[in-house]
Amino acid sequence: MEIVSFQALGAQVKGYLQEDYDTLSAHKIRPAVVICPGGAYRWRSPREKDAPALEFLSMGFQAFILEYSCGEKAGGLRPLWELAEAVCGLRRNHQAWHIDPEKIAVLGFSAGGHLAASLGALWKDPELALPAWSRPDALALCYPVVSTKEFAHEESAQWVSGGDPALREKLHLWDRVTADFPPTFMWHGGGDASVPPENSLLLAVELKKHGVPLEYHLFGTGAHGISTCTQEVETPDQVCQAWVPLCKTWLCRRFDYTP
Repeated sequence: MEIVSFQALGAQVKGYLQEDYDTLSAHKIRPAVVICPGGAYRWRSPREKDAPALEFLSMGFQAFILEYSCGEKAGGLRPLWELAEAVCGLRRNHQAWHIDPEKIAVLGFSAGGHLAASLGALWKDPELALPAWSRPDALALCYPVVSTKEFAHEESAQWVSGGDPALREKLHLWDRVTADFPPTFMWHGGGDASVPPENSLLLAVELKKHGVPLEYHLFGTGAHGISTCTQEVETPDQVCQAWVPLCKTWLCRRFDYTP
């Protein structure tokens, strides 16, 4: 394993790369995933960083973690621009890091899921003029914050909008779905008392309505912030733990990739 790092508009991005052995040629070029940990846009949860990154590394992906801006620095769409630049950074460096530039996914947990979905929804917004090549090829949203209105996670909505009502309105993502939204894998725990499952459920309805390729799992149990659902992150959940292999199968099928 090789570790690399770069800056995305000042935000640190750490990458775990597969070793590129000359004697192994089957998987020289690999898909990549950019991970956005949750934390209400106030902080970035440690349990949603290395653990999922290493899970996806073990699946044959190049895995990156974005330390996007939080707290008072989260307003003004700064995290969104950082994520867009991180995706562009992977594409600029795809040869050096052995990445397929057309197989880059963004995976987000909770508020990080809102950030990932924001890029999926707003990458083509004419008011923002984000780089076209910042569009992810797929999204994986884990118990994501989606709403800034009904069923909102209020702390996330306040931090990411910086208290600006117009920005808060723009970041209500059910209303931002178009047919250009990336293919999406999404899951939620039915026992989530922090970010109600309606966030992802109603997003799934909008994605389906707009013909966006979707796989959605609403588990019967499962609290918030459980990451990979293992003892390693101190949130073991044998039911919700199934999201990891399910996501792997979905992404590999979308990317036509055999690890």
